[in-house]
Amino acid sequence: MTEATADLAPVSSKTTSHGERLIYRHTVWVRSWHWINAIALLILLMSGLQIFNADPQLSWGMTTDFEHPWVQMESTGDGARMRGITTVAGLKFDTTGILGASGPKGSLEDRGFPHWATIPGLRDLGTGRHYHFLFAWIFVINGALYVAYTIWSRHLKRDLWPTLADLKTIPASIWEHMRLKHPEGEAAARYNVLQKLAYLIVLYGLLPLMLLTGLTMSPGMDAAFPGLLWVFGGRQSARTLHFLSAWSIVIFFLIHIFEVLVSGAFNEVRSIVTGWFAIKPTHNDKGAAS
Repeated sequence: MTEATADLAPVSSKTTSHGERLIYRHTVWVRSWHWINAIALLILLMSGLQIFNADPQLSWGMTTDFEHPWVQMESTGDGARMRGITTVAGLKFDTTGILGASGPKGSLEDRGFPHWATIPGLRDLGTGRHYHFLFAWIFVINGALYVAYTIWSRHLKRDLWPTLADLKTIPASIWEHMRLKHPEGEAAARYNVLQKLAYLIVLYGLLPLMLLTGLTMSPGMDAAFPGLLWVFGGRQSARTLHFLSAWSIVIFFLIHIFEVLVSGAFNEVRSIVTGWFAIKPTHNDKGAAS
């Protein structure tokens, strides 16, 4: 028996000794895109935090508003008496040891994010920028190839674009996820409506926003495309949106990892490493077979 799976990979399915049916869920192209993007996004995040530490605040407009930042990480005092203060929308929080002033007790450093969260670990804006720009190009080229692939292979239309019937199941899908219940049998091989919406928002919303706001922070790009500054309301506005979109992707990543763990980590990881995904027979499947 042959079939076209989610990534247009017509292959023979096979059955294990435990009665599970293995299908070829992810092609080598999708698996490559997944892992290249995972590495690129991790380095982009950590090098981006290194760049953020050079000016650990977020404001709105063309220039930095030092008097009224939306978010600010700063330190007060010195040495063992140093305190890290993080301000969000006017509210101040003591974040000593983590944000604003981080490091072992008694040797705190004046820095926004701690050394273990940045690339490089030491304060080095120049090296951080080199890492960030290099992996930004890797990410953009890799992402553009994947988007082209989803359109060419009809993966976008067939597997990711939700139908009206899908949208009607959103409340039920949310309730099932809250109870940590996941599709079984043949339904497990397809994306549910929340997965479809999440992937669409990230792939065609957050990632383009992160790219465009990153370009807006470049004086060279502003000279070539001055309309970017108008679209995003200034360089500092673009910086804030860039920061927020990046952390939105981090939240998506954490939810993604959590879902992998609770839905069957071995099976999910195997499918994105080898391509093969196991479908366990349900009671209904066994009854139909008999």
